[in-house]
Amino acid sequence: MTAHDLVIKNVRVVNHDGDEPVTADIGVAGGRIATVAPGLAVEGVPEVVDGKGRLAFPGVVDAHQHWGIYNPLADDTASESRASAQGGVTSALSYMRTGQYYLNKGGDYADFFPEVLAASQGRAHVDYAFHLAPMSRRHIEEIPDLVERHGVTSFKIFMFYGSHGLHGRSANQSSFLMIPEDERYDYAHFEFVMRGVQAARERFPELADEISVSLHCETAEIMTAYTRMVEEAGELTGLAAYSASRPPHSEGLAVSIASYLAHETGLPTINLLHLSSRKAVDAAVRMSRAFPHIDFRREVTVGHLLADITTASGIGGKVNPPLRPREDVEALWEYVLDGTVDWVVSDHACCRDELKFGEPREDVFLAKSGFGGAEYLLPGMITEGRRRGLSYGRIAALTSWNPATRYGLRGKGAIAAGYDADIALVDPDRTWTVRAADSESTQEYTPFEGFELTARVTDTFVRGHRVLEDGKVIGDPVGRYLSRPYGRD
Repeated sequence: MTAHDLVIKNVRVVNHDGDEPVTADIGVAGGRIATVAPGLAVEGVPEVVDGKGRLAFPGVVDAHQHWGIYNPLADDTASESRASAQGGVTSALSYMRTGQYYLNKGGDYADFFPEVLAASQGRAHVDYAFHLAPMSRRHIEEIPDLVERHGVTSFKIFMFYGSHGLHGRSANQSSFLMIPEDERYDYAHFEFVMRGVQAARERFPELADEISVSLHCETAEIMTAYTRMVEEAGELTGLAAYSASRPPHSEGLAVSIASYLAHETGLPTINLLHLSSRKAVDAAVRMSRAFPHIDFRREVTVGHLLADITTASGIGGKVNPPLRPREDVEALWEYVLDGTVDWVVSDHACCRDELKFGEPREDVFLAKSGFGGAEYLLPGMITEGRRRGLSYGRIAALTSWNPATRYGLRGKGAIAAGYDADIALVDPDRTWTVRAADSESTQEYTPFEGFELTARVTDTFVRGHRVLEDGKVIGDPVGRYLSRPYGRD
């Protein structure tokens, strides 16, 4: 008989490979799941938790966060990982790059990334990893070392950074990117990033399916022109203006360009991030038909699934790509329900009030882009997904199994023997109202303020450590950096 050091009794276990939950107990030994079966003995077990018939979801693998973008990385690692635990997130994958924001410096990743690891070490309440953005030729040369030395297997391209400002107006991009004066951040650079990542896949064939490129798909030239048009017309304000300034066909065009570059470079592992509109997902579907040899994965955020330009609470909902009109929200749900969308993330980027808003406060083009939301990821998906007929198993696939599989987190994503004991207990019948004041995030507002959710994460376990108990974060930080492939061996 397996000796357990933790048993979670009386839960309904949810996994990606079954639509509905299965009643069982979960036995944990050494931070990993040892047994999933009904009627586990608890005599002599050091810790026994009564699940009270709640749902037990695999801990959420939130594959898109931005720790350190607006606040010091060490601070965000602490506070935003606490907020993550509130949403059932047990593994957070945060984007990181050189240039302005984040550490506000350029240079080689050989020097830069150890600083990232040092700033975050020992401060996270959930496990974490990083996606890195190759911003220069030198960064492309460093890709094999990043894979082999640091276990970084995912890389990001921001398709608009070379010619359009982060927050809506064009800016001095050379200064912003902090790249060598004789280099350009453009389509040619994106091609060479893809070639560099494909070369790494060939060098490490055992990791090939888990080494990928993710793309933020918006087109700078379209956005610059439309931003000027929207501002000069002066007919739209707030989130409606921002959505119009970054129109959906800008996403679609960028998706098409990225897809052809993947075809040209022979790189099959492509992730299309935070698709926000029908046109964006339609372009992604068309490209998958045009290039069936490319293993496209399609991502949507919980923000784009829950809020639109009229229901979001003020211009705190400014984000890239923008929140869209309700018809696009409904289109995204169609794609979630028919299986087109591969995973759902928070795109959590804590931006405090004093930095978020400009003067005048109501000018959306002066506000910073991005907001938090990891706290609402699993509750939001269950609330809205179940209302629309989405199965519990599909929710588990979208929030845990699928991103874990793509990004080389082999020990994450399922409640099954051998996997990390990352578990989110959920009361699916608890109705509550979102209030920013209740979040562990240091962000003082949320675009979801006043939203009513009908499911709540009550307890979160990270490798068997309870980090959330009855809705409250407890204990010291236990999160670890996940060097990939992170396995079950």
